[in-house]
Parts: sequence; structure tokens; C-alpha cells
Amino acid sequence: MGLKSQSQLKAKFGNPTVDALGFERKWMKLWDIPDDINKAIPALPNKMYVNTYMVAPLEATFRALIAAGVHTEIRTYDGCFVIRKMRGLSSISLHSFGLAVDLNAAWNPLKGKVTWSKKFLQVWRDNLWTVGADWPTRTDGMHFQWDGWL
Repeated sequence: MGLKSQSQLKAKFGNPTVDALGFERKWMKLWDIPDDINKAIPALPNKMYVNTYMVAPLEATFRALIAAGVHTEIRTYDGCFVIRKMRGLSSISLHSFGLAVDLNAAWNPLKGKVTWSKKFLQVWRDNLWTVGADWPTRTDGMHFQWDGWL
């Protein structure tokens, strides 16, 4: 995410590092994950705190993963919303805006090996997500971000 996108994020949502409560009240939602998704992907929590812009695409992507038979690759849910900078960088993380989700962090560490199948990653791409596994200089296989708010 470049400087242009950081400025677009702040223009759209405000700056959660400055006004966290105002940001949360306006943009965040406690999403009740549908029962059929929870049953198919037991690693997910029953509720997920996400940006309202991410609910529909995340639900659609989980359903697409189930339909493709690759949902069983999800072992752990490792977070979505936390106000912070990107690890080791000065830019605000998309997690600060509730627009990213981490899965299977222990098996897909930052700058480490990516263990997802090609089919699993392709489902995310096909559903218009940015996949951290695709980043050439800073691979982040656990990270999936929704840029559809642009």
C-alpha cells in the first residue's frame, strides 16, 4: 500500500490512530459469521470485528473457499482489527482500518514460507482480494486485504 493509498484511506475513513473511537463508531461492525460458514470453517470465531466494507466480500470469499473445497486449509484465525503501524514500517496497517484478515499466521509468517495451496490463494484473488503471499519483497502469506473500498 503506497502513500497515495494511505492518504486515500485517511481521507475516506479518518485516521484511527488519532480518533480510534470515532473511527470505530462510524466504520466498524461486529459481524455475526453465518452458522453454515462457522460449521464448515471451525477455526473462525462466531463473530468478527471488521470494517463494514469488508463484510460482504469476506462472506463471499469464505463461501467460495468452501465451494472450491479448500476451506479446510484454514487452521487459525489470527485477527483483523488492531490499530498499529505495519511491522517494521512507518505506514499505518490496513488492520488499523479493519480491512485485513490474518489466517494461519504460525504457518505463514511475515517474510517466510507460504503454505497455502495455489487454489486457495487463487480463490482470494478471484474475489478481488490483495494476497500478501504475492508481495515480492515482503511476503506475508497470512495476510489478505480488501482494497475494494477504493
